[in-house]
Amino acid sequence: MTPAEGGFGFVPGSELPNGLGRSGVIRTPHGDIRTPAFVAVGTKATVKAVLPEAVGALGAQAVLANAYHLFLQPGSDIVDAAGGLGAFMNWPGPTFTDSGGFQVMSLGVGFKKVLAMDVAGLADDQVIAEGKTRLAHVDDDGVTFTSHLNGDRHRFTPEVSMRIQHELGADIMFAFDECTTLMNTRGYQESSLARTQAWAVRCLAAHHDLTAERADKPYQALFGVVQGAQYEDLRRQAARDLAALEVAGRPFDGFGIGGALEKENLGTIVSWVCSELPVDKPRHLLGISEPDDFFAAIEAGADTFDCVMPSRVARNAALYTPDGRFNVNTAANRRAFRPIDEECDCYTCAHYTRAYLHHLFKAKEMLASTLCTIHNEHFTVRLVDDIRASIDSGDFADFRTDFLGRFYARRG
Repeated sequence: MTPAEGGFGFVPGSELPNGLGRSGVIRTPHGDIRTPAFVAVGTKATVKAVLPEAVGALGAQAVLANAYHLFLQPGSDIVDAAGGLGAFMNWPGPTFTDSGGFQVMSLGVGFKKVLAMDVAGLADDQVIAEGKTRLAHVDDDGVTFTSHLNGDRHRFTPEVSMRIQHELGADIMFAFDECTTLMNTRGYQESSLARTQAWAVRCLAAHHDLTAERADKPYQALFGVVQGAQYEDLRRQAARDLAALEVAGRPFDGFGIGGALEKENLGTIVSWVCSELPVDKPRHLLGISEPDDFFAAIEAGADTFDCVMPSRVARNAALYTPDGRFNVNTAANRRAFRPIDEECDCYTCAHYTRAYLHHLFKAKEMLASTLCTIHNEHFTVRLVDDIRASIDSGDFADFRTDFLGRFYARRG
């Protein structure tokens, strides 16, 4: 593929035998991303507890920030005045921003996004989490929401989301979409998908106008977001519609795969979508970071991923190793004078012991979050890097069997 406008493009590399999974390179104005790749999440222009320089040192190729949160604080205009997201947070590499679509679902129903949702026998378009108040209301034009910070009311439309993301200045941004839950009825999923498709047209049009208006800025790629929940026909149709969509001669530069997913069907759903999308455009699966999910999604055709989980669980003393996940603040680690993982070459494992980390958590020291986040982010980034290497070497199936067999050996 010839790189698109402004140096953005995707070059496919090695393929898995099924013709969906692949390696490749995403070209951006701020550097290349070798795929498959895990994108570290810096929601508020920071990977929590970790210096941006440390994020680069642990191996991350790109970071993703959240348009909703940065709109509320400090304001996308301030980030724009600073020179864009990368300059604002002192990150020299590629950057992503999501559109705020997930916050529409989260604020609306009060649920955190969980892959393995148990929704058997449930279907409710007015569902809301126990003890929560609905803070977002969706209509065909956009979303009205109440700020979780101070109660102010705001309005997001496709045009507003595009304006905010252009001001944030990320290399890759996502079209504004509605992220439904698995509890919504089939009828609601259909109407929501039509709404997201209409918003996609408006996003492309606004993106075209803003790109021309801000011609002195580096080109920002726009990804359409495929929804459709657990329904094959909806997912496939959404992918086909977005792939065919053009405004003023410009199609989407890539695609996101969004929505809450049933964990056991993740690979199947991703394969439905990727088999309908063009092979010369990158595909980003939103909100995924568990090892078995990586293997399933990459085999099904996903190229990049983001998730807060590695840093979130690190702040609660949960650490990843090739032998599974464990909590370092348990009594067994009080006198464990060895690294988190003897095989790991991250900064934390090279310099600190489990016993020291145990002490930091018990003493409620902030350094605990920093050191554990460095390790978990490195583990996750390195795992996806190793999967990429296994695709290029032709050893993907053997690597998957060996890694997952060891990581989940203690289950049951």
